[in-house]
Amino acid sequence: MAEQRPREITDVDTLRAFAHPLRLRILDAVGVHGPLTATEVAERVGESPANCSWHLRQLARYGFVTEAGGGTGRQRPWRLVTDGHRWGNGEEGPELARAGDAAARVLLDLEYRKLWDWMAARRQQSPEWRDAGYFTQFVSWYTADELQELQEELRALFARHLDRLGDPAARPPGSRPVRLMAWGVPEVDGPTVAEGNGDR
Repeated sequence: MAEQRPREITDVDTLRAFAHPLRLRILDAVGVHGPLTATEVAERVGESPANCSWHLRQLARYGFVTEAGGGTGRQRPWRLVTDGHRWGNGEEGPELARAGDAAARVLLDLEYRKLWDWMAARRQQSPEWRDAGYFTQFVSWYTADELQELQEELRALFARHLDRLGDPAARPPGSRPVRLMAWGVPEVDGPTVAEGNGDR
């Protein structure tokens, strides 16, 4: 698979469209179980088909989902646009920064819930899946350039099988949806090594 660059979101309305908790649950359902119709999405997220249909159209308007072909109205299937998304890089105006923070908060809330769901259910999983699931934590010292390089390496590693999200035929037997998250954030009040002090 060719290297895929994430879509840079620099538009406030697009970030606001993404930062809606129900829309994020819809995106998650379509990504994991799709393509899905609005009726099928409604069953997965516990909302009405009419409400889900409206939100799917909004998500399509901002490029997060697209019609998968076949069907009409609420019975037309939708699929996730799997180009990855990125925001918050470079200079931002205050409105875009607020929208980006809201989008990140909604996304992280969903991922935290999914992590705790796994933690609660992992002992009931088969041994191979129980032992394959993980979360990991490290603290180390990086320069800003090294941290940026690590981010790109992780992004490339995570995207290695991105085609499987949009193409069910690409999913190998025995595979199941796996959520990948990684953090790489500087310690806010940690010290910075001064030039020439690296060999203390």
